[in-house]
Amino acid sequence: MNTAMGKTRDKLIEVARLLFARTGVENTTMNDIAAASKKGRRTLYTYFKSKTDIYHAVVNSELEILHTTLEMVVNKDIPADEKLLEFIRTRSEIIKQVVFRNGTLRAHFFRDIWQVENVRKNFDLQEIHYIQTILNEGVEKDIFAIEDTASMAIILHHAFKGLEIPYIRGKMEGITHSGNKTMESIVNLLYNGIKKKNK
Repeated sequence: MNTAMGKTRDKLIEVARLLFARTGVENTTMNDIAAASKKGRRTLYTYFKSKTDIYHAVVNSELEILHTTLEMVVNKDIPADEKLLEFIRTRSEIIKQVVFRNGTLRAHFFRDIWQVENVRKNFDLQEIHYIQTILNEGVEKDIFAIEDTASMAIILHHAFKGLEIPYIRGKMEGITHSGNKTMESIVNLLYNGIKKKNK
């Protein structure tokens, strides 16, 4: 796709995102998107076959923000244990920002969670790769004692993912603050487990 076409597509995605956030996915039509973007319906349908198609593009564009930010964390030159904690905090903070950016769009996530799941498959695989990269670094530097980093990466990914809906719904306020008891509990669980240690 050339630059001009890429810019047009990006503009359509951003206009759709704003409309979805303001009035909801169900209440937004392709005509609304075409009119708000000052593009004709023909132009809109050149890039997107349906509202579902453009909705998927909106979700992917939001996931791309998360992907880019997490990649920066993975590439930092810091110890693996610090990196994993920063990964958790950064992930939580970006999700929070996406929610605030998108207003009523988040309600659609709860009503159609399987559609969102389908869109984010590639991102989830990338995130598992990022987590495993951090775990491998930790094992190599004798920071982590993990026999199977691939399996542990999948477990941690699903654990982080499982916190998303409670977090979005405000059930875990303050998770991004390092002094918060929720974050302390997550760190303690990751690094110390729950079994009482013999003295």
